Amino acid sequence: MNYKRILTIQDISCVGQCSLTVALPIISACGIETSVLPSAVLSTHTAGFTGFTCRDLTDDMPDICAHWKKEGITFDGIYTGYLGSAKQIEYVKNIVDATAAEGCLVVVDPAMADNGKLYPAFDIDFVAEMKKLCADADYLLPNITEACFLTDMEYRTNYDSAYIDELIKKLCSLGAKNVIITGVSYKEGHTGVVVFENGESQYYEHRQIAGGIHGTGDIYASAFVGAKLRGKTAFEAAKIAADYVVECIMESKKDPNHTYGARFEPVLGKLISML
Repeated sequence: MNYKRILTIQDISCVGQCSLTVALPIISACGIETSVLPSAVLSTHTAGFTGFTCRDLTDDMPDICAHWKKEGITFDGIYTGYLGSAKQIEYVKNIVDATAAEGCLVVVDPAMADNGKLYPAFDIDFVAEMKKLCADADYLLPNITEACFLTDMEYRTNYDSAYIDELIKKLCSLGAKNVIITGVSYKEGHTGVVVFENGESQYYEHRQIAGGIHGTGDIYASAFVGAKLRGKTAFEAAKIAADYVVECIMESKKDPNHTYGARFEPVLGKLISML
């Protein structure tokens, strides 16, 4: 494996296991040089904490990009996560254009919604801009809620494979080359991921563990990116990421007082073994 460098663009919470505080260690553990561009700095993440601080870094993005261009810095992969505004999406598209090396893998996690609703910070205008970023994605990683907002399809909790296939078709019409939809459950007690690559779909199913934990979507996307850049196929990377998330949740269940994120660090060794 050639030594590769990836850029991940998303916010960083000083305390809280999500976004960059997840992406940097997980992708690094996969053996990938991980460069970061924080879209904002928060004292904690926004779920379960009150009175948190937030420093928006939108205005810094163009100058950072200009410096990278001057230095001739490019990336073998670019992975975007939570972006705080429509303006940031525009800047991210410029960064992709300016710094993507030949053959660069672009992975977009449109982190903006769950359980049928947009996150409080976002509106339909943000969704419209996110649709534009999807056109740059070699791999688009939405959950079902995000897929519905991106495609203007009705959100359902009961569905069949035809519904998921239609979501994928419409996501690809936005320009995404390949799609991985997370949180797809066809039967009670089980969940999984649908991987659409090169015109074909595969489904990986695993048991569903009761009780949601903050940040598992970021863990999944980061593990997927790391595995994919290590040369795994999309389906292999999706499977590794899903299995790793299960390990993280199981580890977190050992400590009922650890409520603000998933304890991913103690099981990083298992992720490395999976690779």
